[in-house]
Amino acid sequence: MEPALDAAFWITSAAILGLLVLSAFFSGSETALTAASRGKLRAQADKGSKGAERALKITEDNERLIGSVLLGNNLVNILATSLATALFTRVFGESGVALATLVMTLLVLIFAEVLPKTYAITNAETAASAVSRVIQMVVLVFSPVVSAVRAFVRLVLRVFGVRTDPDTQILAVREEIAGALHLGHSEGVVEKEDRDRILGALDLGERTVEEIMLHRSKIEMIDAGSPPQEILQQCLQSPHTRLPIYRERQENIVGVIHAKDLLRAMYAREQATPEARDPFEGFNILDVAMKPYFVPETTTLDDQMRQFLRRHTHFALVVDEYGALQGLITLEDILEEIVGEITDEFDIDAEHPLRRTEGGDTIVDGGMTIRDLNRATDWHLPDEEANTIAGLVIHEAQTIPAPGQVFSFHGFRFEVLNRKDNRITKLKIRKL
Repeated sequence: MEPALDAAFWITSAAILGLLVLSAFFSGSETALTAASRGKLRAQADKGSKGAERALKITEDNERLIGSVLLGNNLVNILATSLATALFTRVFGESGVALATLVMTLLVLIFAEVLPKTYAITNAETAASAVSRVIQMVVLVFSPVVSAVRAFVRLVLRVFGVRTDPDTQILAVREEIAGALHLGHSEGVVEKEDRDRILGALDLGERTVEEIMLHRSKIEMIDAGSPPQEILQQCLQSPHTRLPIYRERQENIVGVIHAKDLLRAMYAREQATPEARDPFEGFNILDVAMKPYFVPETTTLDDQMRQFLRRHTHFALVVDEYGALQGLITLEDILEEIVGEITDEFDIDAEHPLRRTEGGDTIVDGGMTIRDLNRATDWHLPDEEANTIAGLVIHEAQTIPAPGQVFSFHGFRFEVLNRKDNRITKLKIRKL
């Protein structure tokens, strides 16, 4: 009878040990490459790390990567278990099957799964760079088999009505960043102001000028037919640097005047005719005004900011699809969506659109946008149907409410405090 602990026993044991090491390598590699941040890998690759560059390349096709690693991992695990079963059966007889199952389960769980995966999660980018060369070769070798498996899997899924698109990411990059910021803020790692600034910048491509423009009812304008002295006085008293000029009716915008251009032109005219009784007689404001710049209300904030920078202007008038004036937008309005409210020495007396009471209520200007209120309070009121708080209340109430009326929707209590004509000017809001 052949001795149990002969050379074949030790060779088989060494093979099982080697296969467990390979299993640990495949498990750790899979975790490292899927958990590693592509942003950090890109930063390391830019600094000259070849491993990070390889890791980036092989993670571009996650389906092929995971398929190759799983194929290798299952091959070594099944082979190790088969060898262990044969070995234990030889030594312990028929009871060796159960013993081999128990021992291999513990060995694979501890040394081939938990241990390497824990290390890989803790040092994801470092581990991904270290294993990238070998995994690149594994992917190359197993690529034909993995491609056949992928085709078969898609065929089976299609039979059950599930269609897969290998080019579609599970989460968009923006959603990943937004989710990380919200999680970081909830855990106290990211400040609210930092979160709002980054999310504001990310949102520029999805929001339109219509959402943040100054409505036409609030635009300060100059009548082209007004006497020069009145125009000068209006410009000096206005907190705004640029003012639209209209002729006959306010929808007919014919130019935009910059206060500095107006003062420079009037000063030059006064210096040229110092003895004239009225040096401004015959002065035409349109001679020094700029041509109006019109933009459609559906333009995204990202596109509009690029247009402002390319045209070297900060001021645009917003029109609808029929060419009717809807409002105006400035570069400052867009920047405020990123950095928050920008004020200067002319804005210090501006009315605050939001105020909290001692009773826990929030007093809100009806013209305040829902987005600004959400950012200020960390609420989540929907802004799909309306841009302003007043618009949201009117939409939900399906009427223009009177002062004193109270509504409850979206988990909040809204009380109308003031109304001017058909506009809700002041609201009191309480979270239910």
